[in-house]
Amino acid sequence: MGNGARRRKFWGWGFEDQQPPHEEVERAAAAAREHLGFEPAVVERPAQLERLDLPRPRLEPPPALAELCAADPYERAAHAYGSSYGDVVRAFRGRFDHPPDVVAHPGDEEDLRRLLEWCAGVRAAAIPYGGGTSVVGGVEPTVGDVYTGVVTLDLRRLGRVLEIDRESLAARIQAGATGPALEDGLREQGLTLRHFPQSFELSTLGGWIATRAGGHFATGPTHIDELVQSVRALTPRGVWESRRLPASGAGPSPDRLLIGSEGVLGVITEAWLRVRERPRFKASAAVLFESFASGARAVRALAQSGLQPSNCRLLDPGEAALTGAAPHGRALLVLGFESSDHPLDAWMQRGVELSLDHGGELPEQPRVGRRSESEGAWRDAFLQAPYLRDTLVAAGVLSETFETAITWDRFDGFVERVRESAGRAVAEVCAAGSVSCRLTHAYPDGAAPYFTVLAPARRGSELEQWGEVKAAASEAILAAGGTITHHHAVGRAHRPWYDRQRPEPFAEALKAAKRALDPDWMLNPGVLVDAP
Repeated sequence: MGNGARRRKFWGWGFEDQQPPHEEVERAAAAAREHLGFEPAVVERPAQLERLDLPRPRLEPPPALAELCAADPYERAAHAYGSSYGDVVRAFRGRFDHPPDVVAHPGDEEDLRRLLEWCAGVRAAAIPYGGGTSVVGGVEPTVGDVYTGVVTLDLRRLGRVLEIDRESLAARIQAGATGPALEDGLREQGLTLRHFPQSFELSTLGGWIATRAGGHFATGPTHIDELVQSVRALTPRGVWESRRLPASGAGPSPDRLLIGSEGVLGVITEAWLRVRERPRFKASAAVLFESFASGARAVRALAQSGLQPSNCRLLDPGEAALTGAAPHGRALLVLGFESSDHPLDAWMQRGVELSLDHGGELPEQPRVGRRSESEGAWRDAFLQAPYLRDTLVAAGVLSETFETAITWDRFDGFVERVRESAGRAVAEVCAAGSVSCRLTHAYPDGAAPYFTVLAPARRGSELEQWGEVKAAASEAILAAGGTITHHHAVGRAHRPWYDRQRPEPFAEALKAAKRALDPDWMLNPGVLVDAP
């Protein structure tokens, strides 16, 4: 059962045939530790599938569903975790305490309906699963002992572009479509969704909608919220489908409740999305700043200018140095524009002027139709980061991120407070390491700081180390008025802080919706709300 001959790694990012030989991993790991200033360390090998000791499955599908289901070690291990640092560490070591009992691969909505009916009949938890790229425990089958077992619903067989409305610039796409498959289907008609999260290669449309995902475009329509025209989902109480419209004032939007619902209210099966013509004109520039703070002021001016750059990513000196995108000690702004309609000379000229007004310097002239050298270095590092983390885990390096958002009036003090709290925890827990920051998204009223933690790990204590750093950073974020997550969703990892961030009446309303749509509380229990 699965998606073909090419298999994903059960313990890390990407496919099995992408894993380099151990000798190459050793060389890359040694270079990484040296670059980070850490002492040399033994490079570990990942667990072997044939040596995994998984708990026995507690469920057996009925004969009518057997062909849709699998319970072999690979399927269960490959669906046991998402893609956070802690997930990779546990899988790398062969630690699978709570794998799903059964992994189901529905081919259509009727298959999914029958699977949900079976789960309800045997009181099994059902966890919707797209690309397995959650970094917050959103697909982990840790549900407690009140359920007879766990069935993970892998939706990647529902992976097609079903219909394109060229006149309205919209497309109907199944939830299991990965980023590349989705874009391939749109490219035939010269269209694009223009939604490119870092997990683009492996994540799915349904996952993007369920987690309110953000793409890497810094301004303009970049969150999946802004691209959804209507959503269709299956719930234990029936089909949920909103009317396809450009806009509506008919009460609270049915779509808004499903977007960000993380699989607790229904299983998203397809959606109509707003698409656009593929860009023909592109321009980019790299701007250096003496400090992150001066660069942030330039980003605020750009975000409030109405220019809507496609890229407006600011890297602090530490982040820029790590990626090799800027000279030591300088912050880097990667500025880009794109259009399917018009040349961008005027937009780029004005964007550069605003940057220079705030102390920016141009190390090279803006480029039209191709990336600047600094943007190319940043982009390569951005795309390789998930693969590199597998090597860092083998090398004994703690590598993880956290993100938030804050308004401009509180920005400077907020970033420093969070960085200081996280840095202090890194020093106490790891004795060495760094906390760097970049701005991933910019809005007229604020921005999204994204922090990266790199530190030497203590083998066997990585989860405890990261747990302490994560808690310190999260407490600082909430105390300073930020959000516990900007685009990584809540899952299980953010629940303690999400419960404090959301208004209590809203929590009760969400529980009421859960009771109405999923009366047996079988859909992804433990995420967003707790079962009674």
